Amino acid sequence: MEHSAGLRRIARQNCAGGGQVVVDREFAYIGHMAPGMGTSIVDVSDPLNPRIVAQVPVAPGFHSHKVRASNGLMLVNRELVNKAAAPAGVRGGLGIYDLSKPAQPREITHWGCGGTGVHRFTFDGRYAYLSPELDGYLGNIVMILDLIDPAHPREIGRWWLPGQWIAGGETPTWSGRAHRCHHPIRFGDRLFVSYWHGGIVILDISDMSRPVMVSRTNWSPPFPWPSHSAVPLTQPIYGRRWMIVADEDVDRLQPDPAPEMSAFIWFVDITDESRPVPVSSFQVDGLHGTRNPDMTGCHQPVETITGSDVPVAWFSQGLRIIDFSNPMRPHQTAYYIPEAADPKKRVSSNDVFVDSRGLIYLIDRISGLTILERT
Repeated sequence: MEHSAGLRRIARQNCAGGGQVVVDREFAYIGHMAPGMGTSIVDVSDPLNPRIVAQVPVAPGFHSHKVRASNGLMLVNRELVNKAAAPAGVRGGLGIYDLSKPAQPREITHWGCGGTGVHRFTFDGRYAYLSPELDGYLGNIVMILDLIDPAHPREIGRWWLPGQWIAGGETPTWSGRAHRCHHPIRFGDRLFVSYWHGGIVILDISDMSRPVMVSRTNWSPPFPWPSHSAVPLTQPIYGRRWMIVADEDVDRLQPDPAPEMSAFIWFVDITDESRPVPVSSFQVDGLHGTRNPDMTGCHQPVETITGSDVPVAWFSQGLRIIDFSNPMRPHQTAYYIPEAADPKKRVSSNDVFVDSRGLIYLIDRISGLTILERT
């Protein structure tokens, strides 16, 4: 049974579980988690009656769990998740589609790369900021692609944490792929980059061909979870600049220094970008003090924050709306926990998006899209 306060469900679209949902004009785009499921395009012009109008497949063994749509283009990641099922010669990377007719997407080209392909990315209509795996590097790095000619994507810049370029003779100071680019988000001439157990990196991209590190902040350890997203606020509060950092409730450090905690969200003062200062955090009531399974706590905030109320996908705790108008005392103003599609499994709210109408789209990684409005 669903539970809510301050939010009302207006529609539900039954579909395979997704890693991301975004809305562009009158269509929602869902990147699915399961290998081979690809991407669904949903007409939401009438939000009370969403309907799937197109589905874009992906090769067996790969998933396209991330998607962006802007300026008449749709981009989807292609990431290898089952090597045994993948066809010979097929590479991971980025699929680029023409959206002149959103119900009939047309593939323009595939940009391929090494390793497992592309994990996450953002797209502003011309430039894509992505986390690919490349031959010669340990783990995903930061890359900027120019898509002014979408048929011929062109790399214009890359950055990596020193120690990742093993082909260049660098030696990592960490174990395995613990330090890798997870998620770059652009704001002005900065990239806010989550680097998994490598923390948060702010890059100056005023010259996109030569990204320069402004600062790096890392609290893992002592906290056991990886950094998932760093999202800047577009407006100052109390005359100061801020970012929200979400740790993801997976892939704990071993040995686990905080077994009776679940991942939560941070509020960080970045007025001086060279010295980010965490000032507060928020956790759903009742989660601390009990050893919960992975994917109980925080996952993903909305990626464009224009007000003080911030929607956050909180895995088994559904959707949480958090008010950061007082940076020292964030508090919850609304919540919604959908009904689990499978009674044998928990809810797993994975991503959230707010469209120009103020409607909230919540995708579950197992099954189902929910459209909500504030009450």
